[in-house]
Formats: sequence, structure tokens, C-alpha cells
Amino acid sequence: MTDSKGPSRRALLGGLAAAGLAATIAPRKAEAGLTAIGYSGPSIPLWPGKAPGAPATLPVRKVKQNSTSPAFDDRLITGVANPSLEVRQPAYRDGSAVMLIPGGGYGFLAWDNEGEEQARWLTERGVTCFILAYRLPCEGWANRATVPLQDAQRAMRLIRARAGDFGIDPKRIGVLGFSAGGHLAGSIATRFDEKVYDSIDAADTLSARPDLAGMIYPVVNLSRSITHAGSRDNLLGKDASETLRVAGSVETRVTDQTPPVFLTASSDDGLVPIANSLAMYNAMLAKQRPVEFHGFDKGGHGFGVRLPDDVPAHVWPDLFHAYGKRHGVFTA
Repeated sequence: MTDSKGPSRRALLGGLAAAGLAATIAPRKAEAGLTAIGYSGPSIPLWPGKAPGAPATLPVRKVKQNSTSPAFDDRLITGVANPSLEVRQPAYRDGSAVMLIPGGGYGFLAWDNEGEEQARWLTERGVTCFILAYRLPCEGWANRATVPLQDAQRAMRLIRARAGDFGIDPKRIGVLGFSAGGHLAGSIATRFDEKVYDSIDAADTLSARPDLAGMIYPVVNLSRSITHAGSRDNLLGKDASETLRVAGSVETRVTDQTPPVFLTASSDDGLVPIANSLAMYNAMLAKQRPVEFHGFDKGGHGFGVRLPDDVPAHVWPDLFHAYGKRHGVFTA
């Protein structure tokens, strides 16, 4: 989608698709009148010391402010050396939690559009939110194909380990991911018990299985023409084998233990074809797992919660929340 807030996320991700490499995102000076909106909440580091497979020279955090409006932020983040969970707590808690996973083609994190803004509407409904700042696999980490999954598994276990601190029911924790973050949400929903890092403390004895998974305009398949090439190549490498690409495709990993899945995408998504969502939907049906899919004719890609009311896909948050209530995750 293109708007007046700066270069569109579709254009940035399109560049990733063309190059198959992470975009170089450099910070810029704030324009006159542009004030960064403050967000506050506890921050939970995922790993004591360096994260697994750290390169000799750690990536340097960079932030690009993509918004030209003083009313809101639209930050794109690279250089995640110290992955973390950023906690956003509601005034009223219904006991549920959601781990939010921003997208960005595995080349950057769309922090506000698919993190902070999602936390706002969820906390208004009593949901405690944890925004996952995960490592980008193309920034020099060893075992790149499982780097994001390492962070997601560890994060889910830490949320359960800290459930009492935040008034959370450890059996009512969902995950909500967008685009490449949707791929990661699907990966943890299907590969939650795969050993991708060595256990380091008691938290790692807990389950990493989410109780609900939301996949919004997700990348799902990594081996067919429907994939987003930039996400695939940033995750696996440009020369990854077909075996690795199939193994990284979420729909090939669905089992009878996969939690309920909610899918949303639009037919006019010119970046990540809606066929990705259909592949996941059909895989869930084949395994007789609970799944709900909403395909809209308009919405494009990267819409987050910014769509106007006359664009059908704007209703997806209500549909996701209702689905979570039906499966006992949300109560408010």
C-alpha cells in the first residue's frame, strides 16, 4: 500500500524481493515538527549474554523513521543484537497474552505498524502484549534458518515463566504475526517442540506452543512461485536447497498438535500472494485442525490496523478477537 507517510512498506519489501537481501536501513534526522511518540513498559532480554550463534562483530541497531507526521511513528528496525520482549500492559487484564511478531521480510522489523499499533487495540481489550524484537537471520548469525525460531521459542517460554508477574494465564497465550512475522508465527505454531537451541535455564523446560496463532497476510510457502523471495532468501540464504525451502514452508509442518490458526489476507496483495494463506488453510483442514480464513478483495499488503472503514479488510482485528474468544484465549 502507498500512503503519504513516506516510502511505502510494499516498496521496501519489493526491494527485498528483487534483491533477496536485507535493505540497508540508516537512521535519518527527525524532520521539523516530527516528535517520536513515547512508549513505555518493561523490557525482557531473551538470552543471558550473547544470543546463540553470535557473529564476531554484532550487528548495530539502526532505526529508520518512515513517518512524516507528528501524530504517529512508523519505525523500521535493523541490527537486533540483543533480542527482547517489550511488554505493553492493559489497564484492565483479562488474563490473556499475545506475543506480537512484526514483519519486514526477515530484513527489518516494522515496529510500529505491526507491533505498537497492534498492542494498542489489544491492550484496550484487556490483553497483555509482548512485542518480539527478534534477530534478523541475514545479519551474520550462525544457523540462520532457525535464528528467528530460536528467539520465538525462547520468548514464548519466558512469557510462561513470567506469567505470574504479569497476571497471565499460561494456558491462554497467543501469537500474532504479520507478513514474514506471520511466517514466524506459523513456524512456532508448528515447530514449537523442535530443538533449535541448547537449554539454558528452567524456562526452557516449559512449552513453547502458543494456544492460538494469528497469521496476517503471511508468508507461508518458501519453495513455490507464490513465495516472497526476499523473505525466503533473508531467512535461508539465496542458494538454499529445495529440501531446506520445503522444510521452511509452514504448511508442510502442520500436525495434529498445531493450535487453532486465524488467517487474513487480501486478493489484491501484490507482494505476498493470498495463495500463501490458502496453502496454510488447506493444510490445517487436511489435518482436521481448527482454522479460520478471511480473504478480502481489497487491502493490499502491510495494512496493519490502518485501513479506512470503507476497505473490507479493516475488520480483521474484531474477527481475530472473536476467534480467540471462541477458543477460550480471550474473555473480555
